[in-house]
Amino acid sequence: MSVAVRFGVRRSQDAELGSLAMTSGAFVLTAIVGLAATRELDLSEIWPFLIAGLLAPGLSQVFFVRAVREVGAARSSVLMGTAPLVAVAIALVFLHEPVRAPLLIGAGLIVGGGIALARERVRPADFRRVGVLLAVITTVLFAIRDNVLRSFTKDTHVHALVAAPVSLLAGTAAISIYLVLTRGSAWSRGFGRQVVPFLPAAVLFGTSYLALFGAYYRAGVGVVNPLVATESLWGVGFALLLLRRSELIGRWLLLGAGLVVAGGVLIGVSR
Repeated sequence: MSVAVRFGVRRSQDAELGSLAMTSGAFVLTAIVGLAATRELDLSEIWPFLIAGLLAPGLSQVFFVRAVREVGAARSSVLMGTAPLVAVAIALVFLHEPVRAPLLIGAGLIVGGGIALARERVRPADFRRVGVLLAVITTVLFAIRDNVLRSFTKDTHVHALVAAPVSLLAGTAAISIYLVLTRGSAWSRGFGRQVVPFLPAAVLFGTSYLALFGAYYRAGVGVVNPLVATESLWGVGFALLLLRRSELIGRWLLLGAGLVVAGGVLIGVSR
């Protein structure tokens, strides 16, 4: 998805409208799948997923698309791979999870991955440091969203294929409100031009959301988190395959991705 967003922002530099096109397209896809799979909808139980959707992809999606625009797909993927560290930090503080040695080792590996990223000197010509901050903000919002999902999917009767489009609908609404507040009514005139460049990213985004919600409903955190933590390697791998010249992937970036994934997997298994 990160690579698809990178291709999208090459054709359109409007990250805000691109994020709306991507999120709304993902909503349409997941809604079609959800309606085909189940007709059950209890409005009294969907509010937790609306809250999750406001956080991510609502607030997070604009930051995410801008991060990919500023630092590239590979580096955004590695930075977002630190989400397990942020998630466990939130759980330690607010959910009072016990501190275990594997958590500390995993945290150290992720920090080491961050240091490796900081040491790299070969970067794309359009690299902007602000993109690192944007990716970190995205990661924090994703981690909060994941904790919200984990707490509600245990007891809910809402089907996973309903929960996913509900969250995406809330995200689409949040981005739309943001655009109205920042641009007024003028934003809608350029929206149509953003649909095609971000359509592949929207399809991948919607598919990943259906898979993510389905995973949290069917498997424990110890199974899902380590697999999700491998996203950094996938992002770097696809960027290396499809964006080799523009991403300029060096050994420090590869080392950073490996350390972040190892730390994320260790944290996920230990939880």
